[in-house]
Amino acid sequence: MSPILVRPVREQLEHDRVIRQLQKDLTRRKVEVAINPGAEQNVGLGTGSRKEFPDAILFATDKGRKVLAVIEVETGESVNHLEAMAEWAHYARLKAPFHLYVPMGSVDVARRLAADNNIALAEVFSFHQVGDLVRFASVYRTGPAFRLPDDPPAPPEPARTEIKSAPPAPAKVVKAAKAPVAAKPAVAAKPAVAAKPAVAAKPAVAAKPAVAAKPPAKLAPKPTPPAPKPAPVAARKAAPPAPAKKVVKAVKPPVRKPVKVAAKPVAKKTAPKKGAKRK
Repeated sequence: MSPILVRPVREQLEHDRVIRQLQKDLTRRKVEVAINPGAEQNVGLGTGSRKEFPDAILFATDKGRKVLAVIEVETGESVNHLEAMAEWAHYARLKAPFHLYVPMGSVDVARRLAADNNIALAEVFSFHQVGDLVRFASVYRTGPAFRLPDDPPAPPEPARTEIKSAPPAPAKVVKAAKAPVAAKPAVAAKPAVAAKPAVAAKPAVAAKPAVAAKPPAKLAPKPTPPAPKPAPVAARKAAPPAPAKKVVKAVKPPVRKPVKVAAKPVAKKTAPKKGAKRK
């Protein structure tokens, strides 16, 4: 029992019930379990003037009775800084792995208290009640934690991938500026070559006199065709109308010859003579 914290009666009963349930579970796994419930001091560890009485101590079943682990059970009210300094720190210094059992909702607080006070925890268990039974579950484990004969093989630790830092960028080498090159002396200009004398132009050839153009030959006038005679009246009426002539530029229309139509004899009516009898 903690020398600093006095638990309420209900929590003390729950604390002792968890210890007895833990003793039953571990005894089935071929280990010897010694408990100190409440104010009892049945089995202790340590030498000299200070002797520790944790809630449970695990011994091997062989003749040497090697101490396998030291167990401390806490309730919701006893997970605090004073309990950690008064009990956890001393149990962690014993020559056996230290196991801590806390309620399910106090796991993070217990681990933070152990880290703040440099308390080495071999394994942390959480417990919760299911009806009349108490169930335990391992939530944190390190190398010093002991393994029972029927424990499943530990899973392989994940490989740590080291993040290699990028190599430093190479320093830029600043080259010294080159001294300006002295300008070369200007080369003296070569003397200009004297121009050759111009060749005398040849005398122009006298142009030949232009040949007098011959006068154009006079074209004989074409004979004009005789004018067509007017057709008689009867022929004019019978003749079909002439088609309209198309005007074509630069092309003279062909001269059509007049068509002679034979005139029909006109019958003359003779007046009957007076006194003649008609038939």
